[in-house]
Amino acid sequence: MVTGPAPTRSRPAPSRSATKPDRQHAILLAAEKLFAQRGYHGVTIRQIAEEAGVPLALVGYYYGPKHELFHAIFAHWNQTIEERLTALDAASGDPAAPDTLTRIIEAFVNPVIRLRHSEEGHHYAQLVGRELAYGSQEADRVLRQFFDPLAHRFIVALQAVFPHASLADVAWGYQFALGALLHHLVDDRVTRLSQGQCEAGDPAAAARLVHFIVGGLRAALPVPPVPASRKTTTPSRRRPA
Repeated sequence: MVTGPAPTRSRPAPSRSATKPDRQHAILLAAEKLFAQRGYHGVTIRQIAEEAGVPLALVGYYYGPKHELFHAIFAHWNQTIEERLTALDAASGDPAAPDTLTRIIEAFVNPVIRLRHSEEGHHYAQLVGRELAYGSQEADRVLRQFFDPLAHRFIVALQAVFPHASLADVAWGYQFALGALLHHLVDDRVTRLSQGQCEAGDPAAAARLVHFIVGGLRAALPVPPVPASRKTTTPSRRRPA
């Protein structure tokens, strides 16, 4: 009896994830990098597709028009905002404690600085520092959805530390603190201005930035007046009889 060759066992097809990179994530990373380097209006969808190494149509398939892709970057990194708010909650439990203000500003500054110096968050931190400082329609949408709620939470915590300050006082203080942080993220001139003695974006400068903001807030925001009974007075001399 003649038998044919034994049937060959078909191998399972390799999974799509094993053979193809995550092209959707690659598009997001490419957009993040190019927006950070050139600004929103300096980048085209075609350039993003080329940077990601994907067909042009795939960008629109996954993300739609350019402004939706820009928005998706911030939605992807929303956990960094949650990290700052968690640190804020831990810092602001006792507004009267002497170290509360410093801890609040550390919650405001340190997660962003760590992100700036991480491999995966470098371009995103630069994008935040560069693009959100400009009043474009795209940036305003991101600010209102992701960053305004964060700002309101920090303003409430600061007002508890400075109960004699008005909402206007504290809002100005927050705005000035934000300006210092954003400028530190994007300005590289400190290397040149210090004649090479400082490194642009040095993470060790985070502590200096925290002290700078804390000192500025304490100098700018109203504090309770010192009661007359606690003021130091020069004892009067009695005239000799």
